[in-house]
Amino acid sequence: MKKSSTLTTTTSMPASPTLSAQTLSASKISLNSSRCGSAGSGCGSASGSMRSACQSPVRPGSGCVDAIKAKREEIEMDTLLEKAKFYTSVCLGTTAILSVFTFLFLIPFVVDPAISTIIADYDPVPVTCIVIDHIYAEGIKNCSWSSCREGCTSSLTKCHQLFVNYTRIPFSEWERNPRDLDTVNWDVSYTKFLINSEGCGYPPTTNCSIFARQYGFTHIGEPFPCYYSRAYPEVVIGRYSWENNLYHLILSLIIPNVLFAISIGVLSYWYCPCCEKACNKSSRVYAEKFPTKEEIVNCMKCNTEKSLSLNVF
Repeated sequence: MKKSSTLTTTTSMPASPTLSAQTLSASKISLNSSRCGSAGSGCGSASGSMRSACQSPVRPGSGCVDAIKAKREEIEMDTLLEKAKFYTSVCLGTTAILSVFTFLFLIPFVVDPAISTIIADYDPVPVTCIVIDHIYAEGIKNCSWSSCREGCTSSLTKCHQLFVNYTRIPFSEWERNPRDLDTVNWDVSYTKFLINSEGCGYPPTTNCSIFARQYGFTHIGEPFPCYYSRAYPEVVIGRYSWENNLYHLILSLIIPNVLFAISIGVLSYWYCPCCEKACNKSSRVYAEKFPTKEEIVNCMKCNTEKSLSLNVF
């Protein structure tokens, strides 16, 4: 009987150590949790606060939402400004290129004739002229010159050649007191008559058929107003205006050059580092506004608490 009871006791012992180990581990976990709960901020207060702050749900109307919205609006505004700057730069570059080509186009058609007219020094008061000969010719060989030509660069295949006599008597005085053509002492005889200083133009302002009918054919020998050159007395033209000539010259010189200068100036200010450095008050460029490695190291030595934030640089 004693042996059997002893055996029973020994055989029933292996189950108890397993239960006691599980109970012990559970009690340790509960003890640790209770200690952490009683300690409060002692169990990783810094990391716990950061995690709770990061993992806490964002409520509508809170400061975080407003900050995120403001940051998003700022990014959208910066993107909009960058797009506007890009398209403005494209327009300015196109304007600069077109200004150059426009000025080169205006040189032979507006600037050069205007300067030639100024050099010729035409008398602004119209004098009296009469057409004494009108020749209509065809063929390149026969048209060495023309009183009127539609297109200053076109080849001459048909031409009207008018020759005139003129006297320096103003035409207004001639109208008040007409004279006999046979008794007039002409200052220049049988000289070429041109529609303007270049002898050419472009429709609709220049129409050579109307010009020939106005001064030639049946109107030969009729007095009409004309303008002679005081620098070259043999040059006589039918159209002249000092104001219009100066007006067209100023416009052709100022408008393309001003547009080109403004476009290049704005583009240089935006994209040229030298211009930006010269125009800004600060002598430091954009890259120099950030701290250098030496400044970061010195600051880390002085203040160890900010070393973590400075490592970002």
